[in-house]
Amino acid sequence: MFFHHRLIKKSEERKIVSAIKEAEKDTSGEIRVHIERWCKEGDPVARAIFIFDAIGMFDTRERTGVLIYISLKSRMFAILGDVGINAVIPQDFWNGIKDELSSFFSKGQITEGIIEAVNQTGKILKEHFPATEDNPNEQPDEISYGK
Repeated sequence: MFFHHRLIKKSEERKIVSAIKEAEKDTSGEIRVHIERWCKEGDPVARAIFIFDAIGMFDTRERTGVLIYISLKSRMFAILGDVGINAVIPQDFWNGIKDELSSFFSKGQITEGIIEAVNQTGKILKEHFPATEDNPNEQPDEISYGK
């Protein structure tokens, strides 16, 4: 379904993956980043819901997966948290991250914006879902790509 297109430079990809690994260090939550050229549905939230399901983000023990969805050419993005995290975070939390992401994107700082979104997500996950003794990495840290 998804294939790897070099939508970002390898060096930028490494920075984002490193940020994901660091953000997940002391939490049982899981963060994924999905990047594609076009938002097929025209609605980034609908597309993020589709991707969330397609890559198995619902499949975490505490339902604490977070997807950061980016459509580069459509200039759209969405942040989607699973029910476990959405039940405990402030209602407008994702909107704050979206505003920051939008600010970075408007300056052409795509990678920096994604990293900041990952860092902020990691902080809230660590606060509400600290790592347990048995803390498996339930989702890959690598970026997933679409068309």
